[in-house]
Amino acid sequence: MQQLPMMGVHDDAAQGLEAFTFGEPESVLDRRELLDMAECWHNGRWYEPPVSRDGLARAFRVSAHHSSAILLKRNLLVASLEPTPYLSRATFAKAVQDYLVFGDAYLTRVTNRLGGTMRLDYSPAKYTRRGVAPGAFFYVPGYVVETEFPVGSVIQVLQPDLNQEIYGVPEYISALQSALLNEAATLFRRRYYLNGSHAGFILYATGGFAEGDIDKMREALKASKGPGNFRNMFVHAPDGKEHGIKIVPIAEVGAKDEFLGIKNATQADVLAAHRVPPQLLGIVPAQGSAFGNPTEAKDTFFDLEIEPLQSAFLEVNDRVGVEAVRYRARVAAAAA
Repeated sequence: MQQLPMMGVHDDAAQGLEAFTFGEPESVLDRRELLDMAECWHNGRWYEPPVSRDGLARAFRVSAHHSSAILLKRNLLVASLEPTPYLSRATFAKAVQDYLVFGDAYLTRVTNRLGGTMRLDYSPAKYTRRGVAPGAFFYVPGYVVETEFPVGSVIQVLQPDLNQEIYGVPEYISALQSALLNEAATLFRRRYYLNGSHAGFILYATGGFAEGDIDKMREALKASKGPGNFRNMFVHAPDGKEHGIKIVPIAEVGAKDEFLGIKNATQADVLAAHRVPPQLLGIVPAQGSAFGNPTEAKDTFFDLEIEPLQSAFLEVNDRVGVEAVRYRARVAAAAA
């Protein structure tokens, strides 16, 4: 921070004026350079994820478009599943949601007395940690004593990362700042409307006023706050001059905060990160524009996004040696 000297200002502290300049704005949430240089650290027993699982869980509902895009992918993928004796729809839905939110999912293999696979259960990715020893996994629910899974019983499905191969990293990380900005803009506008006593302007009055006129204006302004606000006020000054009463806005927050611009820009970033067509999320097109046929958009979205997700979970079959994950044959809606 640098202090700038003001020319022509007296030394008297009561009349002094100081101005300060600050450095460029820097995000306190953005520490990607640390993630790029460091691998997952471990405590000797298990590795910690490179991105906070608690933070990703809380960010799931940070934006309507962010959570809606994830839920759309989950619902389409679960609807395409053909349940097997090894894997239920409920277990598969939980694993898919973890895979989309955290970047990896965990299924535990329950065996019979002969060592064969009976079924696959679900382990929450938020609390599952990969062990340092090969094939070891731990269930670490906060401050509760951890539980170690039998070696080789946990199946991990992860999205690949460039910097490490221990945990998966969700693909929407690049748009997380936009989702947070979308939430901040919404909260700011909501608090602005709930605040009934914010300073919106300065009433600048000069010239001659009759005795008691200033007190009457002050009482009228006080009465205009809270319930019944946005009232008009009439002022009559017989000896007043032009511009004797002037309103000086402090900040036109309600009209110039670019609320709609921020919402639209961040919405576009989030949808681009998830690669979801807007018409599938119920977004209304701008006046004079159209999104196209939603049926065709759904078929294209299924081919480009859902089928790759299906193939990612087919890896489970290779790990357990049975066809636990099976999908129904899809018929395109346009051809049906």
